[in-house]
Formats: sequence, C-alpha cells, structure tokens
Amino acid sequence: MRGRLFLFALVVALAVAFALTGVSGFDAAGANGKPEASIDLASIDGVKLVKGQWRYSDTKIVEVDFKGPGPDKQPTGAPIKTYDYTPHAGGADFDDSQWEAIQATTLDQRRAAGRICFNWYRIKLTIPERMAGYDPTGSTVVFETALDDYAEVWVDGELSRYIGQMGGTVVGGWNAPNRLVIGREVKPGQQIQLAVFGMNGPISNPPANFIWMRYARLEFFKPTTRGPIAITPSEVNVEIIRKDPALDAIVGPNPKLFKLAEGFKFTEGPIWVPDGKHLLFSDPNSNIIYKYTPNGPGGNEPGKLEVFRTPSGYSGADIDEYGQPGSNGLTLDPQGRLTINQHGNHRVVRLESDGAETVLAASYEGKRLNSPNDLVYRSDGTLYFTDPPFGLPKVFDDPRKELPFSGVFSLYKGNLQVISKDFTGPNGIAFSPDEKYLYVGNWDDKKKIVMRYEAKPDGTLANGKLFFDMTDAKGEDALDGIKVDQAGNLYVSGPGGLWVISPAGKHLGTIVAPRHPHNMAWGDEDGKTLYLCARSGLYRIRLGIAGIRPAEVSHQ
Repeated sequence: MRGRLFLFALVVALAVAFALTGVSGFDAAGANGKPEASIDLASIDGVKLVKGQWRYSDTKIVEVDFKGPGPDKQPTGAPIKTYDYTPHAGGADFDDSQWEAIQATTLDQRRAAGRICFNWYRIKLTIPERMAGYDPTGSTVVFETALDDYAEVWVDGELSRYIGQMGGTVVGGWNAPNRLVIGREVKPGQQIQLAVFGMNGPISNPPANFIWMRYARLEFFKPTTRGPIAITPSEVNVEIIRKDPALDAIVGPNPKLFKLAEGFKFTEGPIWVPDGKHLLFSDPNSNIIYKYTPNGPGGNEPGKLEVFRTPSGYSGADIDEYGQPGSNGLTLDPQGRLTINQHGNHRVVRLESDGAETVLAASYEGKRLNSPNDLVYRSDGTLYFTDPPFGLPKVFDDPRKELPFSGVFSLYKGNLQVISKDFTGPNGIAFSPDEKYLYVGNWDDKKKIVMRYEAKPDGTLANGKLFFDMTDAKGEDALDGIKVDQAGNLYVSGPGGLWVISPAGKHLGTIVAPRHPHNMAWGDEDGKTLYLCARSGLYRIRLGIAGIRPAEVSHQ
C-alpha cells in the first residue's frame, strides 16, 4: 500500500511539474527527455551556428481610437479612446533591420524602462547542416526561454493559443519558462523567425526592475511520429484591412481565426463534404488527400485527421523529380462524387463509390494535359478546370509538357473543349451565384488579374473582361484560389492575403492570416465557415455571409 501511495504521489508531482513548466502550451510528442543536440542561443557560437542575429527594441504605450461595447457585446458602440503599444513586431516579414543588434551574451542585460514596460527580442534562425556530428534532418525542434518576468513567443509570424493554455507561446506564470515546438521534420537551411515579447511584472504591482532574458536555447529531438497532426483549435493573430464599410457585413469587428492542423508540406484544393461533415484537401507535395473531421461545431478539442487517399495524383517511376506530384483542386459533382485534379497524372478523374477512378479528361487533340489545377462544376454537370504547368518539375520548360498553351477547359456532355487561352498561369476558377459569369485568376507576377466571362449554355465563354487587377499590389504571391459567397462577393488568394472583392469589382478589404491562404472552401452546416489551406497549416474563420458550394447531396 505504501509503495502504491508513493508511486501515485510521484505521478501527481510529475504531472504538476509538467504543467508548470509551460509544456502544456505545445504538443510535446517526440520532444521529451534528453535531446539529441542543443544550441545555446545566449552564446556567440550558438548564434553563429544558426546564422542568426539578436535584435532588440523597446516599446511605447500609445493612445488610439476604439469603440466601446455595443448591444452585441462587441466593439461596435460609441467611439472611445484606449491604449495600444508600438511597434507590433510579431510578423514574420516585420523589418527589424534598423533595430539595435545585440550580442547573444548580453541577453541577460537589464533592458526597457522599468515599472510597467514591454520589449521585443527577434532572431531569424537557420537550421544548421550538422551539430557536433548530429544531422538535424527530420528532427523536432523545441525553443525554450525564460524572461524576467513574462513572455509571449511568435513563430514565423504566428501567435497561437487555445483556451486554458499555460506556457508555450503564451505566459506560463511569473518568471516561468516558455517552451514550445517551433519546427517538425525540419531540413538544414530551413529558416524560422522568432519574436519574443517581454513584459515586466506583476503588472498590478509594477516592480522597480527591468526586463531581461535568463536563457534561450534550441533542442533537437528524433520524432516518435512523423507527418502532420490535428491540434486543439487554436486562435491565431489575424489582421483585417478594411477598404469599404461593406466589409463589415462579411467580417465582424472581432474576427477569430483558428488553426486546426499543422505539419503539412503544402495544403491546397479543399472541399467540404456535407454528408460526412468533413473537409477533404490536398497536399500535392506529399501526394496525399487528407480528411479532417471537426470535433463538433466550434469545438475546443482536436479534430480527426486521416489520410483519405494516397497516392493522390501520381505513382510514376520518376516521381522523385516532382515537387508537387499529387492532387491539387478537389470538388464534388452534382451527384456528390469527388472529382480530383491530378498533377503528375496530367488528368482529371472522378472517384466512384467503390474507390475506382473514372478518367474525365487526360488529353486534348492527342496531347496530354499539363497539370490540372483548380476546377468547378456548373449545376448542369458541365465541368470547368484550369491547366497551367505548375505541377511539372520544370514548369514551362519541362520536357513532359505537350500542350503549347496554358488553357481553361470545359467538359460539356462528354466533349472536352478549350474555352480560353488568355492566361499564362490560369489558376483559381469560380462561378457567380447565378452562374451567369465565370471568374478565372492568373498566377503571373507580371499580370496578377481576375478575368470575368459570360458563361454560355454550351460550355463556352464570351465577352471576357478584366474584372480586377492586382499587378501593382505588394506581396510575393500572384493569384491562386477563388471562392464566391451567396451575395456574389469574391474571395481571391492574392498578394498579401485573402482579398474580398464585390460583384462590382470593388476591393472591400483583405484578410491577412499568419500563413498565406492559397485556397479555401465553405464548410459547416450553414456554409459560413471558410476553411483556409495556408501553406503548412489548415485554418478556419467564421464570416457573415454563407458561401456558394457544390450541391449538398450524399457522398460516400
């Protein structure tokens, strides 16, 4: 009996210690025990090994305009004054080049103004080739630091948190460490931007001292599991750039963006399956279609993530030459059957109830397609899809490329026809709510445009017009996915974020997520949840207007 009591007490003590160290703020799977290697980021040699440079800035408290609480309990009431701080420096692309460069050995130097004060420490890390003989390829990387007195940690421009979280990215306790996974299955040369926000405390009893960093280190672990994971739905930072008051009906005054899963190579082509109440989406780099099932509407527990189909787009002998051999765009036909654009196979297929694939389009005039990208059905069953060469290993210069153009196609009553050759990189494609117009986006750094066409009954197009031009917009990305809501507004993956454009072609605003969303799908019961495939993660945001979705019929 005494032995069992001792064992129980030991387990409880370890559990409490685990919670208090801040480990509950991140998924510790594969990151426990003794690390395979570590790097002291408070040493000159450690910072040199990751090719980094610590940079530092104080912050200032500033008065700003705001709105008081309205009847909806949101900031929709009377104008008021409140306080904010500057600079907001958590973003991955924040320019800290003019900040003070500080030596790693001075992180414990007392900084900021004392009393109630805040500050920033930033460093961009590069995963080294080796560390004392250890190859970090495929490792799980943990960052741990402790500030006097509190800290929050941004990773690659993202501050992730969930209800009840203690530590990790957020404050774990007074002078408690922040410990969190910052990379999974990393590769040498991979860069990770860290931004640590320091706070003096207790805030209600401002101390007569300053902010300083007790230590900072990286730890490398061999993972016990590999591949992406579903996480506790975690709220992340989102910025709304409002260009027109009409956006307020779409994005409320206090929007919430949640991360649902992470660790993918690249996410694309999502579609909500209403019968199964789940989301299907592609990872073309991994040649996999994933299935994500939420754990109840707005649930705070991790959803279920499964491999739905692999290989999803290619299984040829030369697959190692491909960057994106797998599937890209997914949708449902009017009968609810999954339709798949396959990069490596150069074709569009339909998945039957027995798991077999029916090829819908593979070649045009004896020449095989490039790499079908995005697709949409009209309600009469006519299929429309874009066919740039972006899935080919050498893109436009690839010897596998047979068609001399990048086309937009339609499959009308079994007949495949080219309906546009206006684009160098046709990509996102969507219908207006009444199916009168077809919108097509162009992935081309020199011509970032959305075209609008009149859709004719025979599957062809007429009177193509420039609908919107983003060519001069700042941002590395051109145009990717396009979706439309029931009011006819377009949601376009464009430079800097998700652009919301009215049916009249007016830019209403931009939703800026910490990871750039490349494609989207309307989901959940009411169609007002927009699921975002954003690079290595899967996210969701609730909006005020429901979206246009394929016919919601049974699909197995």
